[in-house]
Amino acid sequence: MTAELVRGQNHPLSQARLEIRVSAGAPIVAGATLSDEHGKVHGTEWVAHPGAPTLPGLEVSRQAAADHRLAVDLDAVPESVHRVSVLLALPTGVGGPVRFGAVAAPFVAVTGLDGSEVASYTITGLDAESAVVALELYRRQGAWKVRAIGQGYAGGLAELLADQNLPEAGLLASGINDAVAQGVARSVQAPLQGDRSRQQAAPAVGPDEGGTAPTSPYGTQGASSAVPPSPATPPYSGGQPPQNAPGYPAPADPPAAGGGINYSHPGRQSTAPPPPAPPAPPAQPGQPGQPVAGDATGWSMDERLYNQVWGMFEDLARTTAAYRSAVDFADSRMEKELDQVLSDPRSRIGGQGDAAREAAQAKHAQLVDQARATLDRDLAQLTAESDVVEPALPAAYARWDNPVWHAYRVPMETPMALRLGDLYLPESDPLRIPMLVRLPLERGLWIDSGQSGSLDGSFHDSHDLSRLALEAAVAHAARLLAVHPAGDFTVHVIDPAGSGAQALAPLVQTGVLAAPPAVGAAGVTEVLGRLTQRVDLVQMAVRGGASESLPPGFDTSEQLLIVNDFPHGFDDRAVNQLRYLADEGPSVGVHLMMVADREEAAAYGPLLDPLWRSLLRLTPVPEDHLADPWVGHAWTYEPPLVPPGSQVLQQVLTQVAAARRSWNR
Repeated sequence: MTAELVRGQNHPLSQARLEIRVSAGAPIVAGATLSDEHGKVHGTEWVAHPGAPTLPGLEVSRQAAADHRLAVDLDAVPESVHRVSVLLALPTGVGGPVRFGAVAAPFVAVTGLDGSEVASYTITGLDAESAVVALELYRRQGAWKVRAIGQGYAGGLAELLADQNLPEAGLLASGINDAVAQGVARSVQAPLQGDRSRQQAAPAVGPDEGGTAPTSPYGTQGASSAVPPSPATPPYSGGQPPQNAPGYPAPADPPAAGGGINYSHPGRQSTAPPPPAPPAPPAQPGQPGQPVAGDATGWSMDERLYNQVWGMFEDLARTTAAYRSAVDFADSRMEKELDQVLSDPRSRIGGQGDAAREAAQAKHAQLVDQARATLDRDLAQLTAESDVVEPALPAAYARWDNPVWHAYRVPMETPMALRLGDLYLPESDPLRIPMLVRLPLERGLWIDSGQSGSLDGSFHDSHDLSRLALEAAVAHAARLLAVHPAGDFTVHVIDPAGSGAQALAPLVQTGVLAAPPAVGAAGVTEVLGRLTQRVDLVQMAVRGGASESLPPGFDTSEQLLIVNDFPHGFDDRAVNQLRYLADEGPSVGVHLMMVADREEAAAYGPLLDPLWRSLLRLTPVPEDHLADPWVGHAWTYEPPLVPPGSQVLQQVLTQVAAARRSWNR
């Protein structure tokens, strides 16, 4: 389970060979310092930077880039080194941003060599700072840990290195900036998710009075926006980025200014390393811009579609950010011109002032219209792509109203991802982007049944919200059961007061549950005790290298526990067991789905704060609560409810139950 760190928080490291992945909204310099047990850096030879990128056990990038991967081998670090500090800085003298407040918040993730995230940290709160100590790996009692630092320096690299007690700080900072300037032509623009080859949206506004386009992380200088993964972390509540998809090629060269999203080959690379899956069919002759389903890299069609969906998400985030940046620029420009008019007493009387105001407003309208035209063009292209991709999605990625469910058959293998709903922005309505998360789930789900800021203001009755929340949980559970092979996924339900009988009927009546929903305090105790014991047993087997020695007949399937109407029926011991399952369960295949109103559990105070933070919050009604740390968007989440009157859920669950019975024979 990925640890999402806040400033000052630490997390143990169980691996020696790691990657530190850095993503930002503009090219930055990444470096690192080695220090002893007293935090002292003994000289410039203890600093890794673009001019000297390699130290024992450490290698950093040789150029400024918006996406970095620093290689760390803690076993190869000298014994005298007790701390490895990761430094980020904006390059000087290359025409880019000069403060972190002008770019997207940098995101840093510590991962294993297989790409699995160990810990992540989004560096927020930066403004005038142009250099920052992002995090540090430190040795404590023979073991290594990572700590989120986030210490910024307005004086740039020189001030940062001086704070590391380097007497040659100014000279070293100058040398680093010189090395960066020499390689600035090789600067890598802001990354696409998993380095997927997509093109950026065109700048949405024209030149200002000085003849240059306004600089923005999403315009001509910052290139495209990075949208990570988790998080997981699509934009996920709790700050986890989306999950990184493996195996993408390096980004292609950016298009010329004014170009839109290019859907023709080779603007996107659609071939994978050998042996590849059959390539997606090319566009028909004479239609070079026609969107194609599966037009992304991947070993299989499912992986290509997954990558294509995330690419659509990135494109929508990027073009919307460019539009909003253009509107902000137009607003500030008009304010400036109006201030100039009002500051001159001569223009306050007569027709001169009115004419100046009308000219400023006309210029503002022209810029906004130009930005909107660019946005509408890109939205039209994305909508055309969505119209092609949606019908081609497999069941795990598809809406419940997709015809693919009518031809459903229990799969033979688990898919790489699952659809949890749809995402959209106010400017993009009605375009919807599927919200896909990787399987197996790395964190539990919290279906919030409390009063929420639903966009249409419709569901305010607490009973309706509770019912809708449990129906959403049943739909998620049904999808999880449907996309796993028979016998590979088991669902348990705790409904202490029995209040969810009607909503739980599809799961109960089809017989897909491991046992009837547990009711009362005794039922809560029995289910939580059994699953807690399971987590303990599997963890001991894995740590002891004896995973083959589990008891005969032990159920090795993934487990999902749905908890309704929390905290009713839970005592202090049950609450602690629930927290334990949320923290430790996902790593051994035990997942939690809470249907709860946080306010009803307020009596527990901060005791439950870690529980809520560890879960991905979803809502039963559309709500713009999913935060995007890269470009600052608040994405609206729309739950994947079954269409009214449809029997698709019962039909799918009936097939799942029949397959489970055949598998158990």
